[in-house]
Amino acid sequence: MTQKTQRLYCIIMHSKTFFHKIFILLFLIAAPTIFINIPFSQAAIRTVTGTVTKVSDGDTIHLTTPEQTKLRVRLYGIDAPETPKINAHSGQLNKPGQPHGEESWKSLESKIMGKQVRLDILDIDKYRRMVGMIYLDNRNINLEMIREGYAEAFVEYLKPPYRTQFLEAERVAKSEKRGVWSLPDYERPRTFRKRLKVRGGE
Repeated sequence: MTQKTQRLYCIIMHSKTFFHKIFILLFLIAAPTIFINIPFSQAAIRTVTGTVTKVSDGDTIHLTTPEQTKLRVRLYGIDAPETPKINAHSGQLNKPGQPHGEESWKSLESKIMGKQVRLDILDIDKYRRMVGMIYLDNRNINLEMIREGYAEAFVEYLKPPYRTQFLEAERVAKSEKRGVWSLPDYERPRTFRKRLKVRGGE
């Protein structure tokens, strides 16, 4: 290879490297714009079955699997009014509840307490609770709670493919003034928790 040929080869190779770097740089700049428009779909991490052993409130339950694994579960995509928080040792009221908090809890309890359900686990929250969709036979219990006005759609966390369906169910419940939507001064559970600094709601 002549000196001139070697020089030309080096220029070509350098150009390839240069354009390769430019391509990567342009891709990195464009990628956020490309991917921001792609809807994120919430898919189940795992599906389990189990028996509901406790209903804590309108959006939190305890589940025991056939293998005797005990799971604390936060129902995905819904936020129910808070129930009163009682100190287990003193029996004193720690935090007040919200209007319809007891009704929401009783409704969820009447639907699934002691029954075998399917849980689609979608996430695990900061309190190590499984966050998921509860099904009793073919009934989506999360969606039922919104439809009946016992919980609101948790818009801050709702993602496709559930978001549209849950928001539509809430719209209908609002228009028909079901449950919490019958209240003249309804306060979102999220706002209530922040105001009273109630732990564990989200």
